[in-house]
Amino acid sequence: MLTLDTTAGLRPPKDAGRAAKLYRAAWRWHFYAGLYVIPFFMMLAVTGMAMLWIAWIDGRDGERTTVPVLDAPMSISAQAEAAQAIWPEGTLAQYIAPRTEDLAAIFRVNTQDGAMMAVVDPYTANVIETFSRRSGWYDTMDNIHGELLIGMIGDRMIEIAASLGIVLIATGLYLWWPRDGAGLGALVPRLTASGRSLWKSLHASVGIWISVFLLFFLLSGLAWTGVWGGKMVQGWSGFPAGKYGDIPLSDLTHKDLNGGRSEVPWALEKTPLPASQMDEHADHNTSGSGVAMAMTGTSAGADPDIDRIDAFARSIGFQGRYQLNPPKDETGVWSISRDSMSTDTLDPTSDRIVHVDRYSGNLLADVRYADYSLLGKAMAIGITLHMGTLGLWSVLANTLFCLSVIFLCVSGVMMWWKRRPAGSLRLAAPPAPRQMPHWKGATAVALALSLAFPMAGLAIAAVLLLDVLVLSRFGAAPSEPLVS
Repeated sequence: MLTLDTTAGLRPPKDAGRAAKLYRAAWRWHFYAGLYVIPFFMMLAVTGMAMLWIAWIDGRDGERTTVPVLDAPMSISAQAEAAQAIWPEGTLAQYIAPRTEDLAAIFRVNTQDGAMMAVVDPYTANVIETFSRRSGWYDTMDNIHGELLIGMIGDRMIEIAASLGIVLIATGLYLWWPRDGAGLGALVPRLTASGRSLWKSLHASVGIWISVFLLFFLLSGLAWTGVWGGKMVQGWSGFPAGKYGDIPLSDLTHKDLNGGRSEVPWALEKTPLPASQMDEHADHNTSGSGVAMAMTGTSAGADPDIDRIDAFARSIGFQGRYQLNPPKDETGVWSISRDSMSTDTLDPTSDRIVHVDRYSGNLLADVRYADYSLLGKAMAIGITLHMGTLGLWSVLANTLFCLSVIFLCVSGVMMWWKRRPAGSLRLAAPPAPRQMPHWKGATAVALALSLAFPMAGLAIAAVLLLDVLVLSRFGAAPSEPLVS
């Protein structure tokens, strides 16, 4: 029968042998990992919450701007001309269709000064608002969240924090695990306690409840990072270009559609774009059906325009909000896309991207969620959960999670503050056990972790060197009780 002991998981093993030494070692690593991770987790939680609510209330690119509904919208080409007239020397790079009939259309125009956005009334073709792309509060929070505003160095620092977060989860679960026949007491905080014992009980309870969710957020976030995500996972789990069939390929990838930003489905970022062929208008096979499909209303040799492409998109099932990227050059293609990561839809399984030859209007590729690899499918769903783009319920759930992470960080600092020697601000790391048992097994675990998450391995090696070469010279921390 399961018993409930409110001190379970909050104390070390009773014996002073191997189990107690393992406990002290886990506690020491939990402390060191937390020392680096806490400021990053605080930043990630705060900026993550900010992005959740900015996107829900205002949108990222003005897509929530409302307009009066009139009889019928003007042609897409007329709207595009109005947007491009603001920057006559610019190049139309993207059209984002409104989600509902009472919302504005969005156009991106690339200029010498960078990408610019125009919010256009689809019924009058009047430009309501213009602004530099990715210049709002959402994007400021996003840039801090992803790279600390310092580029690749920031990305690597955050990747180290996320990797060490997995160490925190593993060591935290070991410290919490019920011992000496006790029940799962840490599931319920010991509210009758006081001082450090109360903080420790609350920290353990909140930590165990969100541990699975924290692991999910760490792994899905790591998939966006430069080393573990970009070099180890994404490359071999993306959509292989060979699935297109026998069509010419461009030197550009899907990531290039939006200026090299990670704003296309994760599984497609590294996949080459198909290429248009000026001199050949023969039908090409599609990736979805294997049957050649010519665009309705376009004769051979007639370049399809934005209005025909929009009509084609609607005819093949792109309803409401979707994105349209015109060809970038002579071999470029029209790209029609819908994905939940870009908030085009609330259903990640409806992700779809279609490429159309700019000369013949032939459909070159039709890639859907079902065509992704297993990990690509998992990421399509995982990213929407991570970003909270599945509706208000996911915004509220992610907000609660972020608040829990902030509490774990604050309570961790409070436990250190109350445990430190009176009147001292020194590091006061938990004392290292002497003659560590099972060190071979621990080394094997550390090596496996380092291979799976290289940035965590670098951080662990750095801490070991620091501990041996620097901290050990100041002597071991004074013997202190493991619980107050």
